[in-house]
Amino acid sequence: MIFGQDRNELRKMYADAWQKQCDKTPLTPLEAQIAAVVEWHPEYHQEVLSDELDKDYTPDGGRTNPFLHMGLHLGVREQVATNRPPGISGVFSSLTAKTGDAHAAEHQMIDCLAETLWEAQSQNTAPDEKKYLERLHRLTG
Repeated sequence: MIFGQDRNELRKMYADAWQKQCDKTPLTPLEAQIAAVVEWHPEYHQEVLSDELDKDYTPDGGRTNPFLHMGLHLGVREQVATNRPPGISGVFSSLTAKTGDAHAAEHQMIDCLAETLWEAQSQNTAPDEKKYLERLHRLTG
């Protein structure tokens, strides 16, 4: 398994990848993907390199969980790279053309992914790919 279930372990992967990027040391392919996402988010750089990787991010705290946000970027990138669910690569291409910005396109897609995952979790079901794709296609409409 690439990612473990331990959130501190996962967050340490982000910290290690970003530190390697900053030190200009060689990265594994996964570390390069993580570092690329961290690089897009300078607002998270301090938190990624913080000694407090076990910090809780709660909705009432008013802060976005940077690791969740960046993890959703990685998830969308994996979906686009594998075109799973089928058609998502085309959605990404259309959104990138529409916005003129791959990062903005990913953010729109992340909103759909997060909503789909939240629904599945709250209903204790698998994510609904059809509904997810419908949400994504509305973005390109």
